[in-house]
Amino acid sequence: MNNFKKIGLSALAGSLVAMSAQAGDLSVTGSSALYIANSDENAKTGYSMSDSVTFSGSTELDNGLTYSFSLELDGDAQSKKVDPAAASATVTGSNVVDSHSISLSSDSFGTLTFAGHGGTGVLDAWDDVTPNAYEESWDVVSGADASRVNGTTADNSFGYVSPAMQGVTLHASYYTPSSGNASTYQDFGIKVKPEMVEGLEIGYAFGTSEATAGTEVDESTMYVKYAVGAVTVGYQTSDFDAPTTTDSDDSVMWGISYAVNDSFSLAYSTSTFDLGSSTTDQESDGISASYTMGGITVAGAMNQTDNVAGSTATTADKDAYEMSISFAF
Repeated sequence: MNNFKKIGLSALAGSLVAMSAQAGDLSVTGSSALYIANSDENAKTGYSMSDSVTFSGSTELDNGLTYSFSLELDGDAQSKKVDPAAASATVTGSNVVDSHSISLSSDSFGTLTFAGHGGTGVLDAWDDVTPNAYEESWDVVSGADASRVNGTTADNSFGYVSPAMQGVTLHASYYTPSSGNASTYQDFGIKVKPEMVEGLEIGYAFGTSEATAGTEVDESTMYVKYAVGAVTVGYQTSDFDAPTTTDSDDSVMWGISYAVNDSFSLAYSTSTFDLGSSTTDQESDGISASYTMGGITVAGAMNQTDNVAGSTATTADKDAYEMSISFAF
């Protein structure tokens, strides 16, 4: 190869490198966790593991908007054998791509996101925002989370968060299926952090879905949280209104957390679910704690639920605990 060709190829390679550098920044984050759980309905302690790696990139466009993308690889999709007794790890599917999304944002415009998978609606993100150190009072116990207001998590969905205006942000999400009989879903929320009251946060969200004509479901939630020093308290109430009263539920949740120091936190939370399908309320209480050492976090919760799903059977009063050791980078 003569010197002219070498110089030309070197210049081309240099320009491609320069273009790649200008295209944006790429970061990689990940996590891995070991879970230990048991309840009074299980004879043995269960162990499980989760792990994921997320690639995130962003670049600023000429018009001032920032374009971002996120792609998560989740090992859970590859860890399930078709036959648990098989010697080789034959899995149910080969796709390990989990949540992935793209977004456009700016300080004046806010953030518009399209989620190809793992899209989270406003109500889903705000299903229970009362303070805790690990898991909510209704979590961990088998069957106790079935009646909470939780909006939707959907593929191919849109989400929007406005810029903060005097401590006020607006939130919205929208999903419509490309085929089938699944319902169109939309929800909206407003979050207020008054500048004159430091530590106070108030939120309200509502959403609707309709699978078929005359089957509209309305959901709503309202919460208030207040942090003063190391203590945070919170209260939340939610409603799920369906066409029939037996499918309509209400819930009330509150919690309190205490940050012992920057690494160690304790919390107590409680919830009551008034189920339309039962005259008996489901009642849950839980304590939780977490301790962080650099990139490692050790956390756990002990929860008790009476009348799971509104049942009055003696087996419907359950206790359970869960612990986790997680590593993040």
